[in-house]
Amino acid sequence: MAKLFGSSGVRGLANIEVTPVLACKVACAVATHEKAKLAIVARDTRVSGSMLEDAVVSALLSCGVDVLLADMVPTPVLAYTAKAYGADVGFMQTASHNPPQYNGIKVFKSDLSYTEADAEAVEKIIAEGAYQLADWRKLGSVTRIDAQRVYMDMAIKYVKLKKPWKVVVDAGCGAAYKVGPELLRALGCEVTALNSQPDGFFPARKSEPNAESLKDLAAAVKALDADIGIAFDGDADRVAFVDKRGVFVNFDRSLAAYGAYALKQSGGGTIITTIEASMAVETMAQRYGGSVTRTPVGDIYVSEAIKRDGAVFGGEPCGAWIQPTRHLCPDGPLSAAMFLMALETEGKSVSEFVGEVPEYITKRVNFACKNEFKYKLVERLGAALKNEFPDYTDYSTVDGARLALKRGWLLVRASGTEPLIRLTVEGESEEAAKDLTQKATALIQKQIEANQ
Repeated sequence: MAKLFGSSGVRGLANIEVTPVLACKVACAVATHEKAKLAIVARDTRVSGSMLEDAVVSALLSCGVDVLLADMVPTPVLAYTAKAYGADVGFMQTASHNPPQYNGIKVFKSDLSYTEADAEAVEKIIAEGAYQLADWRKLGSVTRIDAQRVYMDMAIKYVKLKKPWKVVVDAGCGAAYKVGPELLRALGCEVTALNSQPDGFFPARKSEPNAESLKDLAAAVKALDADIGIAFDGDADRVAFVDKRGVFVNFDRSLAAYGAYALKQSGGGTIITTIEASMAVETMAQRYGGSVTRTPVGDIYVSEAIKRDGAVFGGEPCGAWIQPTRHLCPDGPLSAAMFLMALETEGKSVSEFVGEVPEYITKRVNFACKNEFKYKLVERLGAALKNEFPDYTDYSTVDGARLALKRGWLLVRASGTEPLIRLTVEGESEEAAKDLTQKATALIQKQIEANQ
């Protein structure tokens, strides 16, 4: 059967249009695999969320699983609550940062997203139809819970702010429409909320927060003379920042800056990030006596490595930050609050805090490549790139093919969700990045033409 669980961080069907029938099968298979007795179910603001939620809940009840219904909350709220309640499994109906027509299911064991082994076991159960359904006298029950309150109590206890930060929060009509502004207000911030009404069509901006989609937030920060702008994606497992000048903060630089802060606070340790993050993460970690471990792209791989290595912090260069002292799910609202606490501790503005990070030049190019060819082609490209750049200093196949070079690095990998091969290049200067990109692009195009 076709793979149901993606390998690029959004686990559990989130990049395909999921039907209620498929949602039922997934829920029954997960319940069977986990021998679950208690589950927590939630959804983001997408218009198909209630439909999928009803299907998942019905399937769980049919397997004799008691369900705690959290309703419309962010993914990190669902994950933390699953851990807090000791649930066997959690189900989040979301497609994260993707467009509104998509929806899917993220599956959690406690606060950790499903692993490859779990996904394969569930897919096998679905393929065989080997569901363990309950006798009619032992069906599960449903109880509604205030998951947001449980999460807020945790965050307020953990984060302490002294300064009345002037903050503009843009929830993008997504799942953080309530908890994002309310958490910061509870911490003493003066909050102006944008797009804080739940709307699964995402009419105000794209669900993915980036420099282009956050222009209105940047303008509001400047107009209101705010200290910072904070934005979340559709399910609030990502956070993005705008400084008081209305300038979008580069994801790689904010990740490296906060990673360095976490190392300073803990007196050293390990930072976990992915294979495509900036070399600025290493630069900053080395400055404060820390080390960096790189994983394949996808927050589950970062979470697994944090748990394995006892890392002090981890994240991806898309705003997915994991605060391991609290839980192992990427958490936008908590990370936003902790970012403010870091600014207070350091006595710095956003631009000063991030300004310590060297600014390297990153370029990205996508190449159309059929799904049936893309993974094999990336393997071939690894050897070809080593021949093209014989002075490379390190070569990694953790995820795709990554070459470390004297003037930067380049990464070629197959998209986990689209018929694409992605090239990422980072150089110490514009000239270096441009030169590496041009040489790699010519080689990749040649290989695609020869092998498709």
